[in-house]
Amino acid sequence: MNRNTAELTKLYYTIGEVAEMFDVSKSLIRYWESEFSILKPHKNSKGDRRFTKQNIEQLDIIYHLVKEKGFTLEGAKKEIRNSKSSLVQKKKVLDKLAGIKKGLVQIRDGMK
Repeated sequence: MNRNTAELTKLYYTIGEVAEMFDVSKSLIRYWESEFSILKPHKNSKGDRRFTKQNIEQLDIIYHLVKEKGFTLEGAKKEIRNSKSSLVQKKKVLDKLAGIKKGLVQIRDGMK
C-alpha cells in the first residue's frame, strides 16, 4: 500500500487510483466523503471525483484513525475537530520515519 503523500506527482487522482492506494473500495471512499466534512474532492462536469494531494492527505488521516487506530466514525470526527493540526504533523513525521526505515532496509539488504 503506497500512501506516502510525498511520492504523489500527479495533479489529480481518480477515485479508483485512490481506492487502490488505500486498499479500500471506491464505495468506502464515497461513504467517508459523505461522513467527513474535511474530505471534499473536486468533481468534473460529469460528476467524476478528482482527488488532489491535499484530499489524499485528508483521506490518509481518516484512514489512519478509522482503520489503523480503530476509531469509530464519530470518534474520528471528534479527533479531527479537536486536533487536526497535530494529526497532520504526526502523520508527516510517521511518513518521514517510514521513508527512513525503507532506506535503512535497502542499505541492510545491499550489504548481504
